[in-house]
Amino acid sequence: MSRVVIVVIDGFGIGAMPDADTQRPGDAAADTLGHLLDRHRAATGRRLPLPTLEALGLGLAHPHPDLPREPSLPVAAGRAALGYPGADTYAGHQTMMGADCSGVTVARLAEHLDEVAVALRANGHGTDRLDGRPLLVVDRRILVHDNLEADPGVNWNVSGCLADVSFADVLRIAQVVRSVAPVARVIAVGGHADAPLPAYVREGALGTVGLDTPASGFYRNGGLAVQHLGAPLDRGRRLPELVAGAGVPVTLVGKAAEVLACDAAVRRPAVGTTDVFALTLDALRRAPGTALIVSNVQETDLAGHQQDALRYAAVLRRTDTGLSTLLPLLSSPGDRLIVTGDHGNDPVIGHACHTREYVPVLIHRPEAVRPDRLPTARTLADVGATAAVALGLGATALGSGAPLLRPAAGSAGVPT
Repeated sequence: MSRVVIVVIDGFGIGAMPDADTQRPGDAAADTLGHLLDRHRAATGRRLPLPTLEALGLGLAHPHPDLPREPSLPVAAGRAALGYPGADTYAGHQTMMGADCSGVTVARLAEHLDEVAVALRANGHGTDRLDGRPLLVVDRRILVHDNLEADPGVNWNVSGCLADVSFADVLRIAQVVRSVAPVARVIAVGGHADAPLPAYVREGALGTVGLDTPASGFYRNGGLAVQHLGAPLDRGRRLPELVAGAGVPVTLVGKAAEVLACDAAVRRPAVGTTDVFALTLDALRRAPGTALIVSNVQETDLAGHQQDALRYAAVLRRTDTGLSTLLPLLSSPGDRLIVTGDHGNDPVIGHACHTREYVPVLIHRPEAVRPDRLPTARTLADVGATAAVALGLGATALGSGAPLLRPAAGSAGVPT
């Protein structure tokens, strides 16, 4: 009987992957965690205190002068390569749950602009170019554009100001775009902007053009509405569906409730880090002997997009406190707290996009007698496979990934 909690710290990278500079040469120097620690010490004269993450083995996964090397808890700690192209929350979560996203297409909207416009007009919408640039203004109010917050060409956005349109209108247009889009994700976004949206349109990397969503005020002004429309994937061999199919309760918290599809799951969306951990703790307290909870801490990623290292550090401290509330409830043999990330988002690298970095994999194992260092996982799918084995599923149950740990001795797992 095992309860497994996966906490995804969004945008929490621990050093550039070998191909990080393929699209942006400067990203070879990306190190979200290392730069956060350095910037905090430079600003305050003190190291950033992260006692729970340190106890879970963060310093083992990412050696740094401000992190102790030896974990104080019975953990297995290491790092994972992403296992999908680019650096993206949606693809990261799908990969982590066992989907194979290695073949997702990376494409700028400019390469498919005519095709998208034709589809929108066929569905009764008017389309115009904005000042001749490769993005569309639909029905004079809604923008279809490249996502400037992920690697170029990974995602497209459909954005509308909720003072002018309903989110249902934004979503309807996004669904038409999704029907012809080759990219991993089309994101419908509604919010409240400081000025008309065209004022925040800018050029991104590698010929992309889009709305600068952080600059627009969408993240600051409240009322943000988001829905992620992902590329078609085989959901039958992903962790949430398999666990739910075995009769085990599944809860998705925070942004995980938006990006992971599982009809049987309880969804608890939230953005604030304190709220995310309160909902996670509540789900854990309500959980029977076996359960899966997947939670996403989004504010780290938002701070990275805002290029605000000190805000990121403050959110990471709140995350550390939140993790400390979960550990006492995960004390039985076979229970697992797995802390990881989905990509990097280095706030001092010089741009507001995600960075292609390794992410930590910190696995708390109450029954273990000593900490262990894990080899580098080739893909985030190995995290999902590790959770699957802890829950009694077969080592090859997921569509992709290999478990990093064996199940605890005597763990009964889920019914089969």
